[in-house]
Amino acid sequence: MNLLEVSNICKTYGSGETAVHALKKVSFSVPKGEYVAIVGESGSGKSTLLNMIGALDTPTSGKVLIGGNDTFSMGERKLTIFRRRNIGFIFQAFNLIPELTVEQNMMFPVLLDYQKPDRAYLEELLAVLNLKERRNHLPSQLSGGQQQRVAIGRALITRPALILADEPTGNLDSQNSSEVIALLKEASRKYEQTIIMITHNRSTAQTADRILNVSDGVLTDLGRCSE
Repeated sequence: MNLLEVSNICKTYGSGETAVHALKKVSFSVPKGEYVAIVGESGSGKSTLLNMIGALDTPTSGKVLIGGNDTFSMGERKLTIFRRRNIGFIFQAFNLIPELTVEQNMMFPVLLDYQKPDRAYLEELLAVLNLKERRNHLPSQLSGGQQQRVAIGRALITRPALILADEPTGNLDSQNSSEVIALLKEASRKYEQTIIMITHNRSTAQTADRILNVSDGVLTDLGRCSE
């Protein structure tokens, strides 16, 4: 069963002669537990596509189904709740809350949804992410790699159906980049987590199960990566 179905997504900015066609009838599907990399040059449309999948922007036409739910048919309030509970985001800039500790940052999405944190799962994530000794530290007391691990934990804590990672290693050195990618791959395997990652780095993309390429708003499936 496919967790994600993207069907004929088009996105056009402007109109007439000045119109920019950022996405052109993009269609693909992702089964549960697959780890997919989306590559493409700057301005190719890959970030626009990620925003459509994450319901952060609306397409000119087309559909996105997550777990069979048509995200763009939902009202604003229902979509906000659905996104909070079903989509985890990992950004290049980490986007941690400076005043909160590692543990508090990771639990924030659960508390925002007025849910009770699963303490056992939190402890498991802290161990997997090697953050137990840093649980009471503020973001300013962490390295870039540690901050990105916190961001991964925050994305995983709600057990979302889908994780979207936008250049998650863009601000990291090569060693920390390798560690973060290894953690994403482990999350895909250990928790059967469905992950879609945007990257400009071809070697990073090779760690995924499958690679999609976006060029001038057109998506091409480059197929599965060899182990």
